[in-house]
Formats: sequence, C-alpha cells, structure tokens
Amino acid sequence: MKKVAIYGQAYTTLAEREVKILLTVLEKNNIVVFFEQQFYNLFIENNSLNKKYPTYAHFNDLSDTFDVMFTIGGDGTILRAVTYIRNLDIPIMGINTGRLGFLATIQKDQIEEAINLMLKKEYTLQERSLLQIKTSPATEDFSELNFALNEVTIARRNTTSMIGIKTSLNTEYLTNYWADGLIIATPTGSTGYSLSCDGPVILPDSKSFVITPIAPHNLNARPMVIPDDTNILLEVSAREKDFLISLDSRITTVPLGTEIKIQKAPFTIKSILPKNQSYLNTLRGKLLWGEDIRNESL
Repeated sequence: MKKVAIYGQAYTTLAEREVKILLTVLEKNNIVVFFEQQFYNLFIENNSLNKKYPTYAHFNDLSDTFDVMFTIGGDGTILRAVTYIRNLDIPIMGINTGRLGFLATIQKDQIEEAINLMLKKEYTLQERSLLQIKTSPATEDFSELNFALNEVTIARRNTTSMIGIKTSLNTEYLTNYWADGLIIATPTGSTGYSLSCDGPVILPDSKSFVITPIAPHNLNARPMVIPDDTNILLEVSAREKDFLISLDSRITTVPLGTEIKIQKAPFTIKSILPKNQSYLNTLRGKLLWGEDIRNESL
C-alpha cells in the first residue's frame, strides 16, 4: 500500500480524532495521503492539520494507482464515496463515526490494527454489485451518475395518492404495483430502505436483486428476489405530472411517461474486510440487537 485517498462529508471532533489516528498510522508506514478537497477545507478551517496534503475533487482526479479509499463517517458517506470511485476498482475501508454501520465497520480503536492487517494482506475483498439506470426520454441528472450501490427507488411526489408502477422482467410483464413507490435493491441495499419495508436480507455475494413495494395497496404484493442479470422495465402512472427517482441518496424529479430501464452495472465496488471481522458478525450486531437485550435481561 503506497497511496490512499481519504473522504468524508462533515467535520466533527470525532471525525478529527479518527482522521488523526489514521494519518499517524499511514505516515508511520510512508503511505502518501490525498484528501477530498471539501473535506480537507473543513480541516483547514478548523486548523486541525499540521501539514499540507494533496487533494482530489472529482472522479477524474483519481486513478487505479490508489490502493484504497478510507471513508470517515457512516454508510451514507460510503455511498457518496462511490460517486468518486465508480469503475476505478479502488477498494473502500469505512471508518465508522456514524450510528448504524453495515459498510463502515472499523471503529476508532481498530484503525491501526485494520491497517496493519491490510499491510500484511490479511483481509478479504467483498465485491458489491450496483444497479444502473437508463430513462427514456433521457434524464440529464443520470447522464454521468446513473448508478446506485444500495437501491433505485421510484416514489410519488407532492401527493397522498398512490402511483401505479407497471413492472416487466426481461420484457415479460410481471405486475402493476399500486403503492407509495417501489424499491429495487442490491444485496448491499437489502439492509437499508428495502429492509424497513419488510424486504429480505441478502448476503453481499448473492447474485440477486430484490423488488420491494413501499406501502402497497394490493396487499398480496410481497418483496421478490430476482437474479441480478434480470433487465427491469418500469412505467409509472399517477395523478400528478411527475414522480421521483432516487439513486441511493440522489433524488431527481422526472415527468410522467418516462420509461425506466434498470439492470446490473458493468462494474463492482470492493469493500475491505479485515481478517478480524466477518459480515455475519456485523449482521448479528446490527440486526439482532433486540435478541441481545432479551438475553441480558434473563
């Protein structure tokens, strides 16, 4: 490991502490550090860095010469970091300063150990599939960032009325969902919005996506797991003249009559899992905490 990038969205005393721990370990191992420009500016404004660092501000400023990107924050920070990495194949390690971290799993007291394990190549890479969207007519907001790591969501806008979402899989009609919206989630996104709408948890290496309706009117509509090589076609009907499409946390308004094609993206995102961690252990800690409380009360 010779060159790394650091990305974050907010300056907090917790983020400052963790960045300083990270910098100390990296510089002790003679690793070159690049900061995302806006995150770097927050540290400069707070006089929190004792030296200057090179920066990047866009996908075009990075390359596959970077060995890893460290994110400082929660899972939302990682979703934003993906817009910088895209298809560059730079692995991500998330240092958690948020609340619930399925992706950002490294705690501040684990930073040095995690980096040492990386330097000794004692880790695994989890490949995470993404969704890619194409609309007809074309939507300008999706011209560059047309992918999502967690989910693509179709939702009603400015109305209490449901929308109809005609859904076809590989050109064959499936059903028309009457609901507040529809979530198409990756295995990574299965522990996010989809889960809160009663969708299943899917392990990261599963070759599947899940279709989850949001508050469906047709009560027999249930989440559906599909192969990740499925081509999905959506057409929306509604009383309003437009509706919402969100790719992770990026939301766009599109006019009624827009045809939406969703499929697996041609690239993956790689997350680093140190030898001393496991995904199933993370699931137990994040999803089954109620069971732990019951056991402690016995």
